[in-house]
Amino acid sequence: MLHRHARAACAAVAAAGALLVAGLSGSASAGVRPVPPTVPGAAQTLRTADAPPALLHAMRRDLGLSLPQARLRLANEAEAGATAGRLRAALGRHFAGAWVRGPESGTLTVATTDARDVAAIRARGARAVVVRHSLASLDAAKATLVVQAVRPAAAARLLAAAGVDRALVRTSKFAERPRPLYDLRGGDAYYIDGSTRCSIGFPVTRGSQQGFASAGHCGRAGSTTTGSNRVPQGTFQASVFPGNDMSWVATNGNWTATPYVNGSSAQVTGSTQATVGASVCRSGSTTGWHCGTVQQLNASVTYQEGTVSGVTRTSVCAEPGDSGGSFISGSQAQGVTSGGTGDCTSGGTTYFQPVNPILQAYGLTLKTTTGGPGDPGDPGGTWSAGTVYQAGDTVTYGGAAYRCLQGHQAQPGWEPPNVPALWQRA
Repeated sequence: MLHRHARAACAAVAAAGALLVAGLSGSASAGVRPVPPTVPGAAQTLRTADAPPALLHAMRRDLGLSLPQARLRLANEAEAGATAGRLRAALGRHFAGAWVRGPESGTLTVATTDARDVAAIRARGARAVVVRHSLASLDAAKATLVVQAVRPAAAARLLAAAGVDRALVRTSKFAERPRPLYDLRGGDAYYIDGSTRCSIGFPVTRGSQQGFASAGHCGRAGSTTTGSNRVPQGTFQASVFPGNDMSWVATNGNWTATPYVNGSSAQVTGSTQATVGASVCRSGSTTGWHCGTVQQLNASVTYQEGTVSGVTRTSVCAEPGDSGGSFISGSQAQGVTSGGTGDCTSGGTTYFQPVNPILQAYGLTLKTTTGGPGDPGDPGGTWSAGTVYQAGDTVTYGGAAYRCLQGHQAQPGWEPPNVPALWQRA
């Protein structure tokens, strides 16, 4: 049965009329160092060439791309994320966001509040924009600089109560009413307490225990699950909704976690966060593969049950029963389907709960395909496989200090000296 909701509002970050990349942090003292030619580039690290045919087909259908364009777009987006991270660290407090545009995501734009940064941005091959407000000042306004509401008057009252400077705010009427996607249909599914259906997000492990991450609105702690074949499967160990929309299910010995989405077609090799404007695809048990772009990071959405914060807004469609399913960019896990508006006939908007906070909150390890060989032995330091790192975090490894450029969960083969797309010497 479709879970209906009466009121909805969403909030997201915007600056200079453009969407921003959130979560890329660093310091002004960090210089931009050239990447040695012997280390892999971002596209190689994130294995964009391994995108499966089903995902590429969905990108061609939903984004209007040819096959070469789809492959090039994934590679460009990987490199853009790494470049944005390095510039974020170099520009420090002047950094005001970054985004990609164009059919092949061929243009990376980086915003700054200091015109003196323009040359450094252009030297990295990015387009420079000088804006009034830094990302830090926007975050201080609690990332509510664009307010969309069914009733604009309600948005005005919200802003007044929150004490947000109206000069930083653009209000637009928003007639859509997001709702969690509960309804049941066939596909890559699991069933909760023998009744409602949701979609598996990403297989995970916690020590020797196997299971999967999904949406919190799909079930509560203690709820039991069966697979799409109706075979007993597992039990919800933890669940949060509203506030966040996250859960994880521990499965019984009849089920094995694998590093794939949608059968064995899409490999998951990591969880590096995609930039605003990047392509993202979703797989769910009702509608299968559908693709679109990342529109807003660190947004919030209000359902009838309450507000969910920290979600990502996308142009991907979804329908009831797709809830909890996988969002992936190239081979990088992004999050689990939360809710949205519209459908896959007329189009719509869908929000996902990012996967890295789920992994961090529950101490889970994302199941991925085999990583690289890594460094031999134990070089010492604070870096650790399985840890979720946010942009701006610092670690030590082999006697050197490194700063994280893009949020991800560390894994063997992704040691800081091996992946300049993710780490920079501090």
